[in-house]
Amino acid sequence: MPQTFTNLDYHVIFSTHERRPYITPDIRERLYEYIGGILKNEQCVLLAAGGTTDHVHLLISTHTQITMADLMRTVKAKSSKWIHEAYPAKREFRWQSGYGAFTVSRSHRGRIRKYIKEQEEHHKRLSSREELAAILEKCGIQFNHKYL
Repeated sequence: MPQTFTNLDYHVIFSTHERRPYITPDIRERLYEYIGGILKNEQCVLLAAGGTTDHVHLLISTHTQITMADLMRTVKAKSSKWIHEAYPAKREFRWQSGYGAFTVSRSHRGRIRKYIKEQEEHHKRLSSREELAAILEKCGIQFNHKYL
């Protein structure tokens, strides 16, 4: 085949260090926009963003030439640096080292986008740890609750 054709969509979740409530409503939308710019520079597309004070959900369409590990390292490093510069009072802000990245078929994009946009409402019923455990279980990923 003379060209490469892909559909590489991911639902990505990552948390603030020690799940501290750093992502306050006053910075949340600007953070998502900034992350969208980082992704665009990496030839990726942010399809949806949401979360709460201690974690972020992203729906991303990725480029074939970047690994998820490299992409997450770039997104976290650049967004953390931006928060430190734009919000000096949040000097202690940092992300946890890990992340969850789950493939999404095109037919499920709408459902995942809705799920991401409704994070505030969703977390009135379920903690972020419970949410992550449910996603991991649904994906058949073994984990230790201690490390969530």
